[in-house]
Amino acid sequence: MLTPDVVIAVAIGYVGLLFLIAYVSDRQARNHKAAFLRSPFIYTLAISVYCTSWTFYGAVGSAARNGLEYLAIYLGPTLVFIGWWFVLRRLVRISHKQRITSIADLLSARFGKSSRLAVLITVIAVIGIAPYIALQLKAVTSSLQAIAGVGEFPGRTLRGIDEVGLALAVAAGMALFTILFGTRNVDAKEQHHGVVAAIAFEAIVKLAALLAIGIFVIYAGGGLEAIFSRAEAAGIDIYSTGNFDDRWVAMNVLSAAAILCLPRQFQITVVENSNENHLRTAGWAFPAYLLLMSLFTLPIALFGLTSMPAGANPDMFVLTLPLSAGQEGLALFSFIGGFSSATSMIIVESIALSIMVSNHIVMPIVLRVTQGHGVASARGVSRLLLNSRRFSIALILLLGFLYFYLTRDSDALAPIGLISFCGVAQFLPAIIAALFWREASLKAATSAVAVGFVVWAWSSFMPSFQSSSPLVAQIMAEGPWGLTWLRPEALFGIDDIDPLVNVVFWSLLLNTATLVVVSLFTSQSALERVQAALFADLFRRPGTGAPAVIRGSATVEDLYFVAERVLGSPRAKALFEGVAGAPPPQFIDRLERELAGSIGAASAHVMLSKVVSGDAVSLEEVFEMAGETRQVIEYSQELERTSAELRSTAQKLEEANTQLRAIDTEKDEFLSQVSHEVRTPMTSIRSFSEILLEEQKLTADERQRFVKTIHQESLRLTKLLDDILGMSALDHGEHGWDNTPIEAERSIDRAIEVCSALARQRRMQLTVGSRAPSAVISGEPDRLCQVLINLVSNAIKYNDAAEPMVEVRSRTGRGRYLIEVADNGPGIPKAERKLIFEKFARGQSGGVTAPAGAGLGLAISRQLIERMNGKLELLPGTGQGACFRITLPLL
Repeated sequence: MLTPDVVIAVAIGYVGLLFLIAYVSDRQARNHKAAFLRSPFIYTLAISVYCTSWTFYGAVGSAARNGLEYLAIYLGPTLVFIGWWFVLRRLVRISHKQRITSIADLLSARFGKSSRLAVLITVIAVIGIAPYIALQLKAVTSSLQAIAGVGEFPGRTLRGIDEVGLALAVAAGMALFTILFGTRNVDAKEQHHGVVAAIAFEAIVKLAALLAIGIFVIYAGGGLEAIFSRAEAAGIDIYSTGNFDDRWVAMNVLSAAAILCLPRQFQITVVENSNENHLRTAGWAFPAYLLLMSLFTLPIALFGLTSMPAGANPDMFVLTLPLSAGQEGLALFSFIGGFSSATSMIIVESIALSIMVSNHIVMPIVLRVTQGHGVASARGVSRLLLNSRRFSIALILLLGFLYFYLTRDSDALAPIGLISFCGVAQFLPAIIAALFWREASLKAATSAVAVGFVVWAWSSFMPSFQSSSPLVAQIMAEGPWGLTWLRPEALFGIDDIDPLVNVVFWSLLLNTATLVVVSLFTSQSALERVQAALFADLFRRPGTGAPAVIRGSATVEDLYFVAERVLGSPRAKALFEGVAGAPPPQFIDRLERELAGSIGAASAHVMLSKVVSGDAVSLEEVFEMAGETRQVIEYSQELERTSAELRSTAQKLEEANTQLRAIDTEKDEFLSQVSHEVRTPMTSIRSFSEILLEEQKLTADERQRFVKTIHQESLRLTKLLDDILGMSALDHGEHGWDNTPIEAERSIDRAIEVCSALARQRRMQLTVGSRAPSAVISGEPDRLCQVLINLVSNAIKYNDAAEPMVEVRSRTGRGRYLIEVADNGPGIPKAERKLIFEKFARGQSGGVTAPAGAGLGLAISRQLIERMNGKLELLPGTGQGACFRITLPLL
C-alpha cells in the first residue's frame, strides 16, 4: 500500500541515487576515465533541465485550461535551436575564448568589464528566479500531498506537516545536495561533470515517466479517438484556434528568450559545453526531446477533464489519473518523474546563481574593502569563493521558499513560471546587442536592463503578491495614488489586451528603445571598443584570446602570488611553468582569462589592474590583438581612425593629469591656509592664558578683558572649524537635508530681522526694496536664511560709505525667483571678483580691514544655493557698491 512513509523513503532513496551518480561521475572525470560524460547526447540530455515541473505538471494543467497554448513553451526553444543556432554557437565560442562563467559575466565582459552591470544582472536574476524556484517547491509539495493522500493520512497532509513545512524540507534538502556537488571546485568555468551526469539521468527519468503516463492514458481511455470523442461530447472545444492570439505570440517570445537568458540554461548550454560541435547534435536532439515531452500532454489533459471529478486540479492529472485507477506503482513513478523535473532545475539554477553572486557581488566587495590586498590572506580567495557560493545557494533557496510562502494560495503553476520567464527576458536585448552590435555602450545596456526590470517588477512580479497583501491588491486594482493608467494590467492606459501581453510588450519595448537611444547618444570607453570588436568580429578574427589591454611592470612573482591565492598552488604552478623574467602582455592576458574562470571577468580585470602598473598600449598591438586584418585598405582606414581616438584619449589623460596636479596644489594651499587660520586664535588664547597664569598684579578689569578676549577667540576658532567641516561635507555631497517646497519670502524676513541689530550698531540703513508677493521654491528654509544672513552681514561689515546703506529686494519672472542684496560701499575690485567665492578669500577694499573670519562664508553660501538647484553670483559693477544675486527655480 502506498503510504506517506513509502513516498518519502522513495524520494530520499532517489536523491541518494542521484548523489551516487554524481559522485561516481565526478570521480571518473577526475581520473580521466569518463569520455562518455563529454558526449553530445549527455550534453543534450542536460540541456533538458529546461523541462521543469512546469512542463511535467503545469503543461497538462495549461492544456486543460487553455487548450493548445501550452505548445508555445516548447515551440520557442525549438525555434532557437533550429533557427538561431548561430546565436548559440557565438555564445559558446566567446565563452570558451574569454572563460565566461555566467550571463552577468558575459555582459560585463562585453561592456568594458563593468562590475556595476554585472551586479545589476545578478540582482535581477536572483529576484527573477525566485518565483521559478517557488514553482518547483509548490509542485513537489503538491505532488507529495496528492500521492500520499490516498494512504493512511488523507486530507493532503503528511503526519501533520502542512505544505509549508514540506516545502521548507524540500528546499533544505536541495540546498544540501547542491552544496555538496555544486561547490567543490573554485573554478566556475570548470565543468561540473557529476552534476551534469545526474541531470542527464533525471532527464531520462522524467521523460520515461511522462511517456508511461501517456501510454497508460491512451490504454485506459480506449485510444486517442475515444478520448477526443468523449472530450467533444463533454463540450470541450479541442479544435479552437482562439488560442493562437497575441498571448500565444508573447509566450513564444518568452520561451525563446528563456532558453538563452535563464541562468541554468546558460550554465548548461554555454558553460558546461566541452565541444562546440555538440551544438550540432543538440540542434535536432533537443527539439526531439521536447516533442516527446509534449506528445501526450493534450490526451492526458482531455482524459483528466472527462474522467476526474469536477474541481480536480489539472496540474496534478499526471498523478491523480493513475491513482484513481489504482495504479499506485505508476503513480509513484510519475511522482519520481515530477520530482526529477523540479530537483534538476533547483540544483543547476542554484549553482549558476551562486557563481554570479560570489563572482560579481562578494568578490568586488572584498577587492574594494581590502584595496587588492585581500589576496595575501592565508588561503587567498579560494575558500572565500567556495563559502560564498555555498551561502548563496542557501540564500537563493530561502528566497524561493519565501516567495512560495507568500504566494502559496495560487493554484496554477504556469503563471508563476511566466513571471520568471518575463523577468530574465529583460537580458535578451542586451545579449543580442553584445553579440552583434559594435556601437552598443555600457550606459545603454545598464539603463535598458534597469528600465526593463522596473517595468517587469511593477507589472508582473508585484501583482503576484495580491493574494497575501490587501495593500498590494488595492494598489494593483486602483493604481498608485489613484493613477489608473499605471495599473499593471492596464499599463499606460492600454486595458483591452491580456496582462501577460501588456507586460511583455512594454518591458521589452522600453528596454530595447532605451538600449538603442542611449547607445546613439553616448560613447564607449577604450576597453569597451576593444571588447566590442572581439564580440562582433568573433568569427573573422584569428587567435584564441582577447587583446592584452593590461600590461606593465609586475614581476612573475607578483602575478604568481595572485594566481596561487585564487587558483590554488597546482594550477598556478602549471600556468607559470616556463615563464621567467618580465611577463609578456600575452601571458598577462591569459592569466586574466584564467582568473576570470574563477572570479568573473570584471573582478579578474580589477584584481590584475591593482597588481600590474600598466603603461600605454601601442596601436600596432591593439590591432594585432583585436585582429583587424581582413584587407589592407580596411586595416589602413581603421588604423587612421583609431590613431585619432588614441591621440584624443592621450590628450584627455594629460588634461586630467593637469587637473589632478592643480587639485593637489590646491589641497596643499588649503592645508596651509587652515593651519594659518587655526594658529592665529590659538596664539591669542595661549598668550592671554600665560599672562593670566603668570601675572599676579593684574587688576580685575584687566583680567576681565583678557578672559573676554580668550572667549571671543575661542568662539572664532569654533566657528572656523564649523565652517571647515561644513565645507568638507558640501564638497562630498553630504548636504544633510532634503529639499522641500518652502515660502522663500519668509527666509528673507528672518534674515532682515537677524541683521537689523548689526545694522543699527554700525549706524547703517538696512532697507527693503520691492518684494515678490510670494515665491514657492524647492529648498531648505534655514539654509536659505543662512545664505542671506551671510550676504547682508558682509555688506554691512565692509561698507565704509559716509551714509552706508544695504538694500534687500526680490522678484519673480520666467519661472525664476531672484533675490538681490546691494550696498553702496566701496565695491569689489575687478582683480578680486574671480576669487571672491574661493575658500579663504576675504575682501580688502576701500581701506576697510576685513573683520576676523575664515573667508569661507561665500564659498559655503554658493554650494548651499547649488544644492537647492540655484545660482549665487556677483553682478557686474555698474557704479558704487556691490550686488549679489540668488536665482532659484520656482515650483
